[in-house]
Amino acid sequence: MHAITIPEPGGPEALVWDEVPDPVPGEGEVLVEVAASAVNRADIMQRQGFYDPPPGASVYPGLECSGRITAIGAGVSGWSVGDEVCALLAGGGYAEQVAVPAGQLLPVPDGVDLRQAAALPEVACTVWSNVFMISHLRPGETLLVHGGSSGIGTMAIQLGKAVGAKVAVTAGTKEKLDFCAELGADILVNYREQDFVEEVKAATDGAGADVILDNMGAKYLDRNVQALAVNGRLAIIGMQGGVKGELNIGALLGKRAAISATSLRARPLAEKAAIVAAVREHVWPLITQGHVRAIVDQELPMAEAAQAHRVVEASTHIGKVLLTVG
Repeated sequence: MHAITIPEPGGPEALVWDEVPDPVPGEGEVLVEVAASAVNRADIMQRQGFYDPPPGASVYPGLECSGRITAIGAGVSGWSVGDEVCALLAGGGYAEQVAVPAGQLLPVPDGVDLRQAAALPEVACTVWSNVFMISHLRPGETLLVHGGSSGIGTMAIQLGKAVGAKVAVTAGTKEKLDFCAELGADILVNYREQDFVEEVKAATDGAGADVILDNMGAKYLDRNVQALAVNGRLAIIGMQGGVKGELNIGALLGKRAAISATSLRARPLAEKAAIVAAVREHVWPLITQGHVRAIVDQELPMAEAAQAHRVVEASTHIGKVLLTVG
């Protein structure tokens, strides 16, 4: 088969479409013929040499895919050759085939195009696990989403609105904020021109956000705590703004607030399977009912992964950038 390899870390040109050995499904795995994968920030970090795959995972980038099952490993039940699926991966999505633990498979939701289904697993699992399973967002609460026009952001807006929350977002352009508003966002903050702490407090009568989903890390740590409501929950899922920040423990104690920080890729298989099962139970019905949809900015052939990385690094896209096969 062909896959995107990274012979040496570097810029987008480090991504090479090359012939590699076919994967073989092990016990508890299925083999998926890939229709599409999607670009995530983690893929860019891996390309740059900063985010190695966990032990035992595919060395090729790609944390999600969609496609059809072509082979079933020992010990797998509930799936058949020919099933159309999408999957959460620890790596290997930038390829024509990938072996997937059965617990990380999801059926393609009714009414969703097979290729576009590749835009769903990573964002749905990230948002559901952090905003709902850990932070327990409830109806009537306020959710602040940083990077509202990203793949994660667009999913968080839709899920937040689906459960009856008020949703605030940050983004850097009017175009991106307008799109967030179309998805249902109630509070729109241009982070280049406005202070999100002031704007969120003003829109909530001084209360602040009950849950904050943050992709920035260190840069926003102090201001996120300022923006939290009493009993608020800050979920950190990224480090785009750095890895080391100063935390005002007094402010956190005063608000009786909580901070969590998680990633999906290196979690044990059982934990990922539990998240995938929860997404199938809670998110997939919202997709089939039309309340939540995949937001895809553009599709590019997988051999042009370098260009897809340039698009994502430029941050001009809205939603997901897909890499397609065939």
